[in-house]
Amino acid sequence: MSISVPKIIQGGMGIGVSNWRLARAVSKLGELGVVSGTALDQVLARRLQDGDLTGDVRRALANFPFPRMAQRVIDTFFVEGGKKAGAPYKISGRITLKNSKWFDELCIVANYVEVFLAREGHANPVGINYLEKIQLPHLPSLYGALLGGVAVVIVGAGIPLEFSKVLDRMVRHEHSEYTLHVHGVLPETEHRKFFNPADFIEEGITVPELEKPSFLPIISSDSLATMLLRKSEGTVDGFVVETSIAGGHNAPPRGKMTLTGSGEPIYGPRDISNLEKIRAMGRPFWLGGGYGSPEGLKRALEQGAAGIQVGTVFALCRESGIAPELRRKLLAQVQAGEARVFTDPRVSPTGFPFKVAELEGTVFDKVLDARRRKICDLGYLREAYQRDDGEIGFRCPAEPDAAFIAKGGSPESIAGRTCVCNSLFATIGLGQTHADGSQAVPVVTLGDDFPKVERLISQYGLDYSAEDVVRYLRG
Repeated sequence: MSISVPKIIQGGMGIGVSNWRLARAVSKLGELGVVSGTALDQVLARRLQDGDLTGDVRRALANFPFPRMAQRVIDTFFVEGGKKAGAPYKISGRITLKNSKWFDELCIVANYVEVFLAREGHANPVGINYLEKIQLPHLPSLYGALLGGVAVVIVGAGIPLEFSKVLDRMVRHEHSEYTLHVHGVLPETEHRKFFNPADFIEEGITVPELEKPSFLPIISSDSLATMLLRKSEGTVDGFVVETSIAGGHNAPPRGKMTLTGSGEPIYGPRDISNLEKIRAMGRPFWLGGGYGSPEGLKRALEQGAAGIQVGTVFALCRESGIAPELRRKLLAQVQAGEARVFTDPRVSPTGFPFKVAELEGTVFDKVLDARRRKICDLGYLREAYQRDDGEIGFRCPAEPDAAFIAKGGSPESIAGRTCVCNSLFATIGLGQTHADGSQAVPVVTLGDDFPKVERLISQYGLDYSAEDVVRYLRG
């Protein structure tokens, strides 16, 4: 890696849980703070519509290298004093295969702002985390993060073979492209997104010099690490090795999925990475999922890891993006000994198992099922597919059932799905009020070691900080 190797990587939890405040607090302490790169276009748009009351977003925009682009974003979304309570947010639009300069500009600006603010006030590296599955915004998002000075790019939820090659080109402000997964196309057929930085560099502006960040894919098996080293068109600087205990989306169990009596996926020996093989690859690696403790850090180092990636204990600290009232309820569960996480094989439109905290008033609350309407107005987790006429369409099992089936979606894919996108925005206090007056229901994703947050609470109290977490992990 081109940066000093930290022992602690703070997990890139999205949407907006790993915000710039959390990442900045961690990086200031000499560990690697990471912002979530998921859906930052809409995160930025909603912060501006809420009035940017602290002025942080506009301060970052004042430093953006292309001022006319920044001003267009402000003119479109900023509401002085914030929109009226209960009024819906203006949606920035959904990105498609066809390039939209406006949407690309919004992605560039949003990723720049998050990284800029995370880096403000210190000289230590900051990382950003992307989900490979959300492919359409990759290129402009990466360019914005590079303009902001990101030092590490971490990518999970897929096989990111092309990221390093794209980074090589983008740091030179060169034309880049990215291959898209389209369901139903022939293997020899490729669909790509294209991005040319020259289309966005404003006249009279000196092009900033960029440095290539380190690239760390998230893997769940040593075989995936081998594939990435063999097939990536560029350098793989290391790995984050996650277990099925980690929060968020988990890799499905290898082979046919079987469930416990309570309906959770069963993982076995085939789902455990061979760390001896990963060590032999000669790249630094960090272990994530169940390592968020001093003992976990010690155990990881003894196994040859450079350190650990930690999410859950950071997700519940005061700098986290989780809405304060929701965070207080989760911490109260821990105190009461009622903290539980369910690995739901159905809730996410991706089809991947998804960790859901068992909390009333959230997606886990089955009483709300009857009131929760299906919707797909953000579209980050949509699947691209080839229509009968040869054109590319998009579908999502979280959209209304009739629409999904009319697009060729499988009826078996429908049951139990919810709009994770809208729910994650509600989790960070940026939930949408829909046209019928209904509001998005939060979803909280945490790792299986959620109950162990009690150790932080007992040492530092309910309002513990990111600094407390780092102090705790260092022992």
